[in-house]
Amino acid sequence: MRIDIHTHIMPEKMPNWVQKFGYGEFIHLEHRGCDACMMKGDKLFRVVEPNCFNETHRIKDMENTGVTLQVLSTIPVLFNYWAKPADGLETSRFFNDHIAETVAKEPHHFIGLGTLPMQDVELAIKEMERCVKNLNMPGVEIGSNINGKNLSDKVFFPFYEAAEKSGCALFIHPWEMMGEAQMTKYWLPWLVGMPGETSRAICSLIFGGVLEQFPKLRIAFAHGGGSFPFTFGRIEHGFKVRPDLVAIDNPVHPSNYIGKFWVDSLVHDRNAFKYLIDFMGEDNICLGSDYPFPLGEHKPGKLIEKMDLGKKTTRKLMYRNALDWLNLKEKYFIEH
Repeated sequence: MRIDIHTHIMPEKMPNWVQKFGYGEFIHLEHRGCDACMMKGDKLFRVVEPNCFNETHRIKDMENTGVTLQVLSTIPVLFNYWAKPADGLETSRFFNDHIAETVAKEPHHFIGLGTLPMQDVELAIKEMERCVKNLNMPGVEIGSNINGKNLSDKVFFPFYEAAEKSGCALFIHPWEMMGEAQMTKYWLPWLVGMPGETSRAICSLIFGGVLEQFPKLRIAFAHGGGSFPFTFGRIEHGFKVRPDLVAIDNPVHPSNYIGKFWVDSLVHDRNAFKYLIDFMGEDNICLGSDYPFPLGEHKPGKLIEKMDLGKKTTRKLMYRNALDWLNLKEKYFIEH
């Protein structure tokens, strides 16, 4: 069994919210002959393949690569955190309903994560509760920052409290990368900015006291935790030598939180993955491919297979850790 916790999907048809709301650069999809064009306002943002929105294509890819189940989440450019709260709620509900419908059609292939209007915490909590209670989603995806605010900002604490209370898993994905405007060349926002963004999110949740105050939160981070595992020595040293700057909101040593969250397996390198297992532990890494995008692992789980870790560890990485993060049991798959 293989559960891929990091896959993205979008609806084949979306309203033109720029026309409806009268502002912004909301994404919509235009089908032009053989191409499906993601339009940001009136500008081409990205051309996508049918597997980005068509579940039949996805299932065929899953069968060809041995993936049992995909955990579906929206594409981060569709978060729309910059929008007016009511408009962000409308777009979130649209994407969540689409994912829920996709799961309902193919429950033995897909599990859904919701997206939320995080620019308004009250609305975000209400939509999270709808995702969990009405749409039967085990979790939601949020960005690594919310309009520039770190995830440690106190304004988000009621959201964490509600997520912990409802048992809602969180998947944190980098977006709106720091310094993006200064490094547009060479695809650096994706190559350099995304790993830094994920480390920003993890450090914010640790040093801001979120993981201390809400210990039952089940959080997974994309891209192997970004640069966090590989720069932890520097982070830990900074905590020790300048607690006056680092430990101002949470005096607990950052190493105390290793093993209390999950990361996906998407690091692309055997030596990096070996270190990641040593650092995170074999119980805290889940298969994740970033399907269907080019920076993803094109055969999900191939790197895990190459590691020759033994059956017990391999099973954990391929699917059991994902079940723990999502708080699902293996019987879920028998029932579906």
